[in-house]
Amino acid sequence: MQRKVKKDMKKKVFSLALVICCLAVFLTSSTLAYFTKEDTATNVITTGKIDIDLVEKVVVDPETGETETVEDFYVEGVMPGQEVSKIVLVENEQYAEDAWVRVKITKSIVLADGKEGDSSLLEIKPNTTDWTARDEADGTWYYYNKPLKSEEETVPLMENVVFSVKGGNEYQEAKAEIYVLAQAVQVKNNGATALEAKGWPVVAEE
Repeated sequence: MQRKVKKDMKKKVFSLALVICCLAVFLTSSTLAYFTKEDTATNVITTGKIDIDLVEKVVVDPETGETETVEDFYVEGVMPGQEVSKIVLVENEQYAEDAWVRVKITKSIVLADGKEGDSSLLEIKPNTTDWTARDEADGTWYYYNKPLKSEEETVPLMENVVFSVKGGNEYQEAKAEIYVLAQAVQVKNNGATALEAKGWPVVAEE
C-alpha cells in the first residue's frame, strides 16, 4: 500500500454565510483509490458568522493511533475486506458563531463495465452515539447532538471504509464513491437541538 498525503488547505468565508462542504472518496477493488475534498459556500440570511470545514484524517501510525489531516489520499491495491482509514469530522472555525451541524453520506459503485453495482458493499459504520440519524426527503442525515462551538471539532462521524468480501469477481476494478456533505446553521434563536433547527438548505438532486 502506498499513500500520498497533501496538507489540508482551508478556505475562510468572512461573511454572513452558511458553508456547505463536500467530500468525495474514491475506493477501488484491486486498483486505485482517491480521497479528495472540495468546499463551497452559499450566502443565506443569518446572524454572526457561520464558518465550518469538513475535515478528513487518516491513521498514520496504527500502534499509537496517531492521525494526520489530509486533502488528497492515494491507496494502491485495495482489496475486498481491507479496512481503509477514513476519519470524517466537522470543525468550527475561530471566531465563528456556535453552529448546529448535520452530515449526509451517499455511496455508489460503478463496475469496470460501467454498470451500477451494489453500493451496500461499500461498508461504513456511522457513529450513532454522538450523531442522530434522521431520514429526510433527500436521504439520511446525521445531526450532531450538541452545538459546535468556535474552534471545536465534532466527534468523527465515520472512521474507516471497507469494500465488502461479499462482492463477486464482477467487482474487480470497480470504483466506489462516498460523497460526504456537511451543513451548518446558527444556534442562536434556532431551536434547542440540531433536529429542531431551521434554515437547512435544500440539496438539489443531480
